Amino acid sequence: MHSHPQEPDRAASDPVEPVPEGAARPPRGDLPQPGPPPRPEAANDEPGPDAAGPAPDEDEYTTAIQELEDRWRRALADLDNLRKRHARELERERTVERSRTAAAFLPVLDNLELALTHAGADPGAIVEGIRAVRDQAVNVLELLGYPRHAETGVVFDPARHEVVGVVQDPDAPPGTVVEVLRPGYGDGERQLRPAAVTVAKRE
Repeated sequence: MHSHPQEPDRAASDPVEPVPEGAARPPRGDLPQPGPPPRPEAANDEPGPDAAGPAPDEDEYTTAIQELEDRWRRALADLDNLRKRHARELERERTVERSRTAAAFLPVLDNLELALTHAGADPGAIVEGIRAVRDQAVNVLELLGYPRHAETGVVFDPARHEVVGVVQDPDAPPGTVVEVLRPGYGDGERQLRPAAVTVAKRE
């Protein structure tokens, strides 16, 4: 049996050229040649956490907050202007109402002046003139919303009457108004003052 001669090992048979000390050894043909390491940006196109500039959400929140602050400041300015305008209108209405009330009483003053000029005339005529002026003033107050209350014989009402005395009167039912010492004007929330009265005593 003949034995075939073994093929010599190529790795062992290839002559190895000596490499000077400090020089880079040339790569072998059967090994992959290493390349430069990939950059982190090449693997992912999205900017990293250290990218410059704020996040889009933060910009939206900042813009929304600024808009809300602007609206709030405009609302405060509008409210202040409304308050000032209301104060001016209220003062103007008060001035107009005072003028209207004073003008309504001017005829009353004119008639009083006329009565004083006839003070030396007949006393009866003067009394009648004063009574007419009084009725005119009562009518002015009623037109302004303050009717006169000077009724007797009505049941005592604490909302309209102020008791200044209690009398024994057999002809008057107990708890009724016997005499009005000072008339009242107005009703409810528009009451200028209650009538001062004396009331029949209860048994």
